[in-house]
Amino acid sequence: MEPRSTIRLDKWLFYARFFKTRSVAAKVVTSGGVRVDGTRVSKPSAAVGIGDTLTFAQGRAIRVVKVLALGDRRGPAPEAQALYDDHSPPPPERVAQPVTDKGGKPSKKDRRDMNAQGFGRTLE
Repeated sequence: MEPRSTIRLDKWLFYARFFKTRSVAAKVVTSGGVRVDGTRVSKPSAAVGIGDTLTFAQGRAIRVVKVLALGDRRGPAPEAQALYDDHSPPPPERVAQPVTDKGGKPSKKDRRDMNAQGFGRTLE
């Protein structure tokens, strides 16, 4: 039986373009922010292989990805997206904020609206 092909976790996260640099990926892993197949990993040198499922936070989103390929370089985005299958939950719905009084100086449109309603200066 052949040994399973693996790659360092921080290297794979960098190749798949989840983090801008490998050192940033390593910091996220070291802080305990990555799970491999449900097990928390704290070493950037942890081995990941094809079929592993990674769960980690990226910004405010939780990413759940399945490793499809290991990659051998940090290539363009389409090449990086071929390395994984994204199973991330959809982002939460953004609730619209009610419009409140902006305060400050009214805009040109606001002044026109006020003049139309009779609140501005009148030409006599």
